[in-house]
Amino acid sequence: MTRKDKRNFIIFYKHRRWQRLWQFFFTGWGLVMIASLVAGTLFTHQLLWSPITAINMTDIISNQFKMSGASFEGVDEHGEPFKITAQTGRQEYEKPNIIYLDRVSGYKTQNTNGKNIVYNFSANSGEYDRTHKTITLSGHVRIKSSDGHETHANQLVIRI
Repeated sequence: MTRKDKRNFIIFYKHRRWQRLWQFFFTGWGLVMIASLVAGTLFTHQLLWSPITAINMTDIISNQFKMSGASFEGVDEHGEPFKITAQTGRQEYEKPNIIYLDRVSGYKTQNTNGKNIVYNFSANSGEYDRTHKTITLSGHVRIKSSDGHETHANQLVIRI
């Protein structure tokens, strides 16, 4: 005499949604959807891809690598210290070697005639080029040195 176990039927009934999901993927439609999303990413060379045209993907990609409270410090080619801070910093996907900075400030030390002079600078925006090791500051650039000089400019390029 074989007895039917009701628990087997109950478990099968409770997991019917999972069964339908597995059937969806294994019949091929789920695999076709995933393959089309992966192919769309590979063919458009974008990290994010969406078939929805209402989303501005250019804005999402251009602000993909965004930092707040960005800070960078080190020594330049002459062994003199510098520090750069920014309210925000971002990298664009198409230009990975340039970091765009907003509300930039910092300092650079320079040895002139045996005397260390610290140059404090600030600007509205800046671009840090990692390959050329330059910082291009623009928008109300202000430079104040420790020996009492102060300069205002529209643009300043600093080599580090």
